[in-house]
Amino acid sequence: MNDKIIAILSEVKEDPALLQTLQPTSDIVNDAGLDSLQMINFMLAIEDEFDIQIDFDTFDYDHLSSIEIFSAFLRVSKAAQPQT
Repeated sequence: MNDKIIAILSEVKEDPALLQTLQPTSDIVNDAGLDSLQMINFMLAIEDEFDIQIDFDTFDYDHLSSIEIFSAFLRVSKAAQPQT
């Protein structure tokens, strides 16, 4: 999941170098350098890729402090969603 998140970040930023520089411990906002529009596009791409609806009532900005923390949040969120 971490690799796919990195790929999505690289695509949203239109910066292939991020594929080499971002690590699971990288901060999504600061290390990837997302602006507000890119953040929206990133979240939409995550929802599409992982077939998940992010619950912004449970989402916290701290979930973006690293790719691996965000991955854990997504796994828990997906497990909590009803199966369709």
